[in-house]
Amino acid sequence: MGPLQGVKVLEIAGIGPGPFCAMMLADMGAEVIRIDRAKSVRGGDPAAPPADVMNRGRRSIGVDLKHPDGVATVLELVEQADVLLEGFRPGVAERLGIGPDDCLARNPKLVYGRMTGWGQEGPYAQAAGHDINYIALSGALSMIGRRGEGPVPPINFLGDFGGGGLLLAFGLACGVVEARTSGQGQVVDAAMVDGAALLSTFIYGFRGMGIWNDERGTNMLDTGAPYYDVYQCSDGEWVSIGSIEPQFYALLLEKTGLDGDEAWADQHGRDAWPAKKEQIAAIFATKTRAEWCELMEHTDVCFAPVLNPGEVHQHPHNVARQTFVEPHGIVQPAPAPRFSRTEPTLQHPPPHAGQHTDEVLADWGLSADTITARRADGAIA
Repeated sequence: MGPLQGVKVLEIAGIGPGPFCAMMLADMGAEVIRIDRAKSVRGGDPAAPPADVMNRGRRSIGVDLKHPDGVATVLELVEQADVLLEGFRPGVAERLGIGPDDCLARNPKLVYGRMTGWGQEGPYAQAAGHDINYIALSGALSMIGRRGEGPVPPINFLGDFGGGGLLLAFGLACGVVEARTSGQGQVVDAAMVDGAALLSTFIYGFRGMGIWNDERGTNMLDTGAPYYDVYQCSDGEWVSIGSIEPQFYALLLEKTGLDGDEAWADQHGRDAWPAKKEQIAAIFATKTRAEWCELMEHTDVCFAPVLNPGEVHQHPHNVARQTFVEPHGIVQPAPAPRFSRTEPTLQHPPPHAGQHTDEVLADWGLSADTITARRADGAIA
């Protein structure tokens, strides 16, 4: 049932990092109620759930947050919740009447999570932005790219999800643990610019030790080194190599036929790296990805094929670990991490907006008459 079984979470519907945070909590067993906008409720067949798998694991209610009774509905749910999370710009939740002060007044033990790009204060706080902007300001984006080329945005893994949703999920879990000890709730301010910076901590350690060059693509871990990169094969597919340690590097040279080349004896001579990269790239281009897998898989070269999303679920290692699941015919990552006793499971498929309004409100203690009246006046859908 997951380690967060019994934790009750309210998610004010948003995009990107907020839903990912809620998914993480639901995957771990929390009861997560997604509060969708009333006007987004369109109906839908429960037997045919939406394809947005990031909304898995929770039930949905439709509420008009601009209607006084809609706000009242949320605050009544807050009284029973452990967590509320929202992703509005700073000040919006307060204007709606569901800000931290409003919610903590109703439930002093509530952990109130706020997900933004820039944070709740600072010169950029009220400006629009997206993942690419947050990781740019954090310094993380400047580190990603090849030598002589511009920065390469890593989709939105680093800001929205790693530095955003995952950071907020961790913060909320910490807040719940602390609240159960102190009896007091608090606000968790998760900003993607902070999270992306935090994920870069090890680079600042490397810079402090004098082993990181701020020029992109010239370091061991940023495609500068010939023994830590991806290489294209003769069939157009790619493989990854990470032969950092001396014994793994020696095995790489053996498998590629470079062990007799004296120029490769000096592993860390950076001046020779560009020429070596061209040389080893030419070698990888002589075989197919399958042939390199046959030669290097299950060895200590530190090797893996570069798989695309359409094939990951078929690789033997991912199959053995059940890393991917396929509920309702949609391949998706399974909950992680794993627990020896309280194993997480997928609780619900993604809901249609407002699909569970009556069911959830009744479960959380609202009377049938109240539900009927609030639907009639448009506060809920």
